[in-house]
Amino acid sequence: MDFWNLAIRFIYLSQITAGSLGNFFLIFYYLSLYWRKHRVKPTDLILMHLMAANALIILSTGVPQAMADCGFKHFLNDFGCKLLVYIQGIGRSMSIGTTCLLSVFQALTISPRKSGCKDQKVKVEKNIHCHISLLWILYILINFIYYAYTFVKRDNKNVTRKRDIGYCSIVRWDEIGSSIYVALVVCPEVFFSVIMAWSSGSMIEILYRHKQRVQHIHSTHGSSKKSPESRVTQNILILVSTFLAFYTLSSILKGYLTLLYNHNWWLVNINRITSLCFPSFVPFVLIYRYSIVPRFCLLTNVNKNVILVAFILSGKLGCLVTSHTGPCSL
Repeated sequence: MDFWNLAIRFIYLSQITAGSLGNFFLIFYYLSLYWRKHRVKPTDLILMHLMAANALIILSTGVPQAMADCGFKHFLNDFGCKLLVYIQGIGRSMSIGTTCLLSVFQALTISPRKSGCKDQKVKVEKNIHCHISLLWILYILINFIYYAYTFVKRDNKNVTRKRDIGYCSIVRWDEIGSSIYVALVVCPEVFFSVIMAWSSGSMIEILYRHKQRVQHIHSTHGSSKKSPESRVTQNILILVSTFLAFYTLSSILKGYLTLLYNHNWWLVNINRITSLCFPSFVPFVLIYRYSIVPRFCLLTNVNKNVILVAFILSGKLGCLVTSHTGPCSL
């Protein structure tokens, strides 16, 4: 068992380290794009908020659990424990919401013009900031409702109703709390998952029809290059499929553990690992599929050249203003 404990801790710490680095690297990359161009593509903006939600999940779930595994047991009081669970709920909900928004937006982007979805795509693109802000506000309020209920109905003296999660202990849900959680959290998550599956199926159908339509053009010109829209759509399909797979597995394990009073050691640790699979795995999928590292290196070199040119021009201007007797040496 000691070997498996070390193996689980190593996998968990690897997920936290790699996921944190990957998500913060992509956030910095998209911020660099915005700083250079003063605008970003709608898909890049959605991905930036998705990376922020993933980072929130890793920091609020992975880091405290890793500290508990290292011997720092129950270092949070009741308020800190519930606040951390509240932040975890916001991160998980935002990860689902932004992934759904990304899938729907890309389905509208590649839809045929005759279908009438192009007009909806333009409206969504213009108001993409509002949609993302609305998601953040909505999930902050929804999770706060349940968070407030746990304070009103807290029963800390009943030890048998508490569940130990390593870094603190939380009170198990009663019937009303379970109903509120299902209505405010579980049902919207299932609804967004269905929308993601529907939009992914629509994208696959559109791509298949497009491939059949232009297959004779490729065979005539001898070209097999894919359009930018097709490449982006395939990347998003991979991202959504990865999300649905890990989210479904994590939800099944989480629901099963919630119903159990005597938790199995293997189920608990597998649930911890699967809950961090998507937040820690998806940044590297995006980095590989979008070739972000070469683009980031090019972006930083361009920024350095711009700063250097600006510095030289400012030096020449200062020299022209201040030098009255001799010529400028720059």
